[in-house]
Amino acid sequence: MHPLLTRNRLGLYLLAWVPLAATSAYVLVTRGGLGWLQATALAVAVFLFYAFLCLSAWYPCRATPLGKVSFVRLLLTHLSAAVLISFAWTQAGAALSYAILSPEKFEAIRTQFRPQLNSIFTIGVLLYLLSVAFHYVLIAMEDSRHAEAQAVEARVLARDAELKALKAQVNPHFLFNSLNSISALTSVDPAKAREMCILLAEFLRMTLGLGEKNTIRLSEELALLERFLAIEKVRFGARLRVEEAIQDESKALLIPPLLLQPLVENAVMHGIANLPDGGTIRVASQCQDGRLSITIENSFDAESTSARRGGLGLLNVRRRLEGRYEKQSSMQVNTDGDRFRVQLSLPAESGASQK
Repeated sequence: MHPLLTRNRLGLYLLAWVPLAATSAYVLVTRGGLGWLQATALAVAVFLFYAFLCLSAWYPCRATPLGKVSFVRLLLTHLSAAVLISFAWTQAGAALSYAILSPEKFEAIRTQFRPQLNSIFTIGVLLYLLSVAFHYVLIAMEDSRHAEAQAVEARVLARDAELKALKAQVNPHFLFNSLNSISALTSVDPAKAREMCILLAEFLRMTLGLGEKNTIRLSEELALLERFLAIEKVRFGARLRVEEAIQDESKALLIPPLLLQPLVENAVMHGIANLPDGGTIRVASQCQDGRLSITIENSFDAESTSARRGGLGLLNVRRRLEGRYEKQSSMQVNTDGDRFRVQLSLPAESGASQK
């Protein structure tokens, strides 16, 4: 479809022809002896017709793109079209004059402007070539806009692919540890091994369902964490304790799926697992001033365990936040005595889970 054939663009395009029509009407009044009404009607009809004729330049311009065809072909194509279009314009101008004017006025106009017929024809050729140049500029703008849109789409697809790859990294490490634990329990405590298998199957089922979505409610993520911690409690027993301070209003807010599970897994693996007496993992959330704040805190041994500020799980979460929210989110990692804390801050989004 021609890019100018929209209401706003077509109006601006036709507006550019108004000075030409006004000049032509003035010449018809001063040299042709016509009244202003007849001169204006004839000038507007002639140039309105030619304005639409010049729109046809779009098609040879698309057929002969700059830089992709020879100069000779470019010249012959547009000169031939200019001569043809200008000839059609002059003939149509004569027909319109005959239709609008009385026979006496028509003969007077034809006699008056017959010597300038070649000049009028040349003006038609130049106007068409000017339209050709305008259409090449329009094509360049359309191509630039299309290339920009493709670049944006490519960036979005690349970001989505990266987020999917990051989500795919969540389960394997935990699955490996769980299978090892089940293997060890089969000979020592078969009942617990069976219980762990059931919990693991339920966790993986929920993970697959939530992982297909772009965003989920915080309550859904917390339900997934309960399944995860239930499995870990089979391994650690009373050594693993959990505290929650979840604001009710925050449960309905949306977050990326599987965002908190790597943080809780880190808390278990690098915190609780290294403490002979175990420890407590605290999960808190609060919504305030349009921001959702989530904190995951755990006990750890500062002497035997390094604060994993650049660990794979933390890096995964940080990159997913940047991919989803860009600069609108933040992630802070710090220690306070024997407590390791990760604080997330992201925009408070509400609504249904998004696929």
